[in-house]
Amino acid sequence: MMNNPPHPNARRGRTVTDQDAREISRVEELSYELKVGEVMTANVKSVTAEMKIAGVLEILRQGRISGVPVLDAGGEIIGILSIEDVVRAMERNHLTAPVSEYMSHRLITVSDFDSVVKAIKTFSEYRVGRLPVLNEQGKLTGIITKGDVTRGILNALQKDYKEEELRRYRASHLFEDITSDRTSLILRYEIAAKDYQRGGEASSHIKRALLRLGASPQLARQCGIAIYEAEINLIIHTDNGGVIRVQIEPHRILMQTTDTGPGIANIEQALTPGWSTATQEARNMGFGAGMGLVNIRRCVNRMELDSTPGKGTKLTMEILLRPEERFREEGDPEAE
Repeated sequence: MMNNPPHPNARRGRTVTDQDAREISRVEELSYELKVGEVMTANVKSVTAEMKIAGVLEILRQGRISGVPVLDAGGEIIGILSIEDVVRAMERNHLTAPVSEYMSHRLITVSDFDSVVKAIKTFSEYRVGRLPVLNEQGKLTGIITKGDVTRGILNALQKDYKEEELRRYRASHLFEDITSDRTSLILRYEIAAKDYQRGGEASSHIKRALLRLGASPQLARQCGIAIYEAEINLIIHTDNGGVIRVQIEPHRILMQTTDTGPGIANIEQALTPGWSTATQEARNMGFGAGMGLVNIRRCVNRMELDSTPGKGTKLTMEILLRPEERFREEGDPEAE
């Protein structure tokens, strides 16, 4: 596992925000999603083992590069010559020496279909600055440096940002582009029992949807906390999982979870801070502190809990939007 450096804003004493955390997480995701072939430098300049060091020096200078692969007569890669190797030759006044005397014969390569994280790990493990990239046939197809990785991830982040801005624009105009007496957007998620690995996935999707619709970070966070706690309750306490249903309207957000068992025998007791029926397995994984319903009630304007032992539970949560929080709709003066 890679050790991630602290976010640059954190070094200046600034608190890392939710946005910062998302960006850090996205960089990590991209390092796994992006392939070496997407970020490498193609059309690589190469040299032969017989070429003089002086000639390579000119290639490095003109191309503003720090190393070149060495190929044999058949086009197979047989080594790497770096700027450091050239400097060694210059120190010995060996500019007329052949490349073969100074090149590195140790070939450390990656494939164009490898993930970028594979290249990052290889850089770290072997302490090299560049890696030849081979295709499926084992032929040289490019070269990748740490700079290529950085540029590739930054370009992908920029593309992500533009696509996200477009999604946000489209979503934020959803209500004002639709004419009806009552417009609602309904999101529905099925939650599996004991699926701890995916715990929080639905709440994350809902929070992102709200932000794209134009909700404030504070409102999205409120809903995110309420849904997260309700989602975890479905995972921990139900026999067969349940359903999360979120109804988003211009003036309110109505959230509901339903399941088919086992139900709650004493609702008043269930609302007591710290009280929980979570199994030891759930507690060992950090869940089941007995604060879920308490946290939900703090985040919503209305919470109702209906349950029948042996039949199931229905949890209703509602947030009424203040005028400045409301989603714009057709006829809204602010939408003009």
